[in-house]
Amino acid sequence: MIQSIVRMVMPRQKRREALEILRSTAERVSVEPGCLSCRVYQDTRETDVIMFEERWRSREDLERHLRSDEYYKVLLVMEMALKRPEIRFETISESTGIETVEKARDSTGRGVKP
Repeated sequence: MIQSIVRMVMPRQKRREALEILRSTAERVSVEPGCLSCRVYQDTRETDVIMFEERWRSREDLERHLRSDEYYKVLLVMEMALKRPEIRFETISESTGIETVEKARDSTGRGVKP
């Protein structure tokens, strides 16, 4: 799985427009072949920060998406940012859930509930 994260600092006057474009794009991207999820986040403490996160099944799926018209819209939003956006692509080879918490808590004898 490949995770793509774009962190952008938006000027106040462009924030609403950026969020509308990214939310609309996320809806369309989430049904593309190979897309596992696509989400837009706004930081609760730094309201000028917007995060665009995607998860892709394979590098080929991601690369096809990066060449698409939908990703071009993301690039246009990045150009609206106050400073150069932070972009990361991370390869995830394993993903676990609550079982990791349960295992860690059980090893201390404290269980899952605090």
